[in-house]
Amino acid sequence: MTTAATAEEIVDYDEALERYDPVMGLEVHVELNTATKMFCGCATGFGADPNTQVCPVCLGLPGALPVVNEKAVESAIRIGLALNCEIAEWCRFARKNYFYPDMPKNFQTSQYDEPIAFEGHLDVELSDGTTYRVAIERAHMEEDTGKSLHVGGATGRIHGADHSLVDYNRAGIPLIEIVTKPLTGAGERAPQVAKAYVGALRELLRALGVSDVKMEQGSLRCDANLSLRPKAAGDENQDDVPLGTRTETKNVNSLRSVERAIRYEITRHAAVLDKGEKIRQETRHWHEDTGVTTSGREKSDADDYRYFPEPDLVPVAPTRETVEHLRGTLPEAPGLRRKRLQSDWGYSDLEMRDVMNAGAVDLIEETVAAGATPAGARKWWTGELARRANVEVKSVEDFGVTPAHIAELDGLVRDGRLNDSMARQVLEGVIAGEGTPLEVADARGLELVQDDGALEAAVDKVIDANPDVAQKVRDGKVQAAGALIGQVMKEMKGQADAGKAREIILAKLT
Repeated sequence: MTTAATAEEIVDYDEALERYDPVMGLEVHVELNTATKMFCGCATGFGADPNTQVCPVCLGLPGALPVVNEKAVESAIRIGLALNCEIAEWCRFARKNYFYPDMPKNFQTSQYDEPIAFEGHLDVELSDGTTYRVAIERAHMEEDTGKSLHVGGATGRIHGADHSLVDYNRAGIPLIEIVTKPLTGAGERAPQVAKAYVGALRELLRALGVSDVKMEQGSLRCDANLSLRPKAAGDENQDDVPLGTRTETKNVNSLRSVERAIRYEITRHAAVLDKGEKIRQETRHWHEDTGVTTSGREKSDADDYRYFPEPDLVPVAPTRETVEHLRGTLPEAPGLRRKRLQSDWGYSDLEMRDVMNAGAVDLIEETVAAGATPAGARKWWTGELARRANVEVKSVEDFGVTPAHIAELDGLVRDGRLNDSMARQVLEGVIAGEGTPLEVADARGLELVQDDGALEAAVDKVIDANPDVAQKVRDGKVQAAGALIGQVMKEMKGQADAGKAREIILAKLT
């Protein structure tokens, strides 16, 4: 089928997986949170005025010589160790040559055949609790590029723009590129595996404290490579089937988009192959609004970049003592931490998976530390807030609600000040920026009626008004009391304690 939005033919996802086996390769670029750039002393703060954090080194001016950032090297080693990689005893930088306006030197200082870390793996847990091992080929050091701003077009891309501007503040910021080996065997779950891997990697990097991993700001970006190969026939082993031609979807900047981009490319590749045509090896752009990719440029191979050793930098040769010292600084592995927290909180496996799927592990830990019960913290983060996030395609962190807010809200419910209905109204007020939960509750006049006499009078009135329902309760149909409780809540404008109302109703009728 075709659509005006895609301008390219795609096939049904399930049909594509009946005929083809997807193979992925994920390249994740991580901006390190060092105070200065990779090879100079310029600041790295996000959001500064354009071209205010530059110097002769990161602008590539003649005669300017680079110096390696020691903190960045240490962070690279710690990342490699956390990914179960081997750490090189000796490695060096290389020049990756290509011309583009965002590279003022016309080459990028990177690592090619001698990375700082190699041959690792990361086990990722999928939404149903199963585990997929992602093999890591390498994690190498490099510098980020500048940022081009294309002005005057409808899409923000160079095609159709009137002119372009370049901000070199980002040029030279330390980057670690983490490259997987070809990921096979995921089948129809390939998009889910990609999303889970990037999510697990983000969680690990956050725990290491080496990056703020804010995908929306570009400090963590994923290039998603995909190819399809025919399903093995008969007794043929799938691993013996040659890999197909890959495409690379560049700079995907959200977990949801990683999953969607892989899924879309599977359907697009299958349509091309079904027609007997060849996949073009190219980079592609992901469009969040339409959920499609479009062609970027022909994809270069390593030979096209004319790599050669960087003559202005000495090799990096960490001692084994240094590596072991850095190994001792690694935090508790995220997987082990989740199991410990699950035990501490008393969550079931299903409840913990809900927490993970909502991206709320850290939030709940902070909320419990702020005084909430584990049950209360989970209820709000994976319930109301996760529901809103799903509807509005946001993260639960995007609503301006803090762990302290949820702890205070949970306390108001526990103390009997609010019922669940009132608490949801209070949460709406917090999201709307009306203040803390207590301030919102006071301003809106939300508080449970504590006068037992008033509650009993409301119960009597409801029983008198609903004799048929009351008789059902007298006859032993206790579940019918729910209708009476609802009427009591309505009578008291939602400010009654439903549990107490139930007790009074059953005491009067049974």
